[in-house]
Amino acid sequence: MQNTTDADKSYPELSAMKTGLRGKCPRCGEGKIFDGFLTIAKDCKACGLSYSFADPADGPAFFIQMLFCVPVVIFVLWFEVKIEPPVWAHILTTLPLLILTCVLPLRPLKGWLIASQFFFKAEEGRLVTRED
Repeated sequence: MQNTTDADKSYPELSAMKTGLRGKCPRCGEGKIFDGFLTIAKDCKACGLSYSFADPADGPAFFIQMLFCVPVVIFVLWFEVKIEPPVWAHILTTLPLLILTCVLPLRPLKGWLIASQFFFKAEEGRLVTRED
């Protein structure tokens, strides 16, 4: 369940996955998270939520590499060793496969991670000092 504060009580509880994958604001579900393909907007144009909390870092790239890039590279190596195709065959098969599996999922995954940061109120870690 999403924790609400006095500032966002009037907004509906939205799914981080649904809003993030669509690139929509995690608070209102209307505004956009992105200004460009992967550039995070400064704030939501619909509700004014500042996206200063958003820092997915290399998370999207890591997940895409582990889930999609590694299997595609294994396929490319198998394709080369077993079939020994000419270079044009790699251009026609493996290049589109790499683009489809490595570049296109970056935006929805980054949006989901940003929406999850909002939903779970993720913050940078801080050391707690004890005063005796």
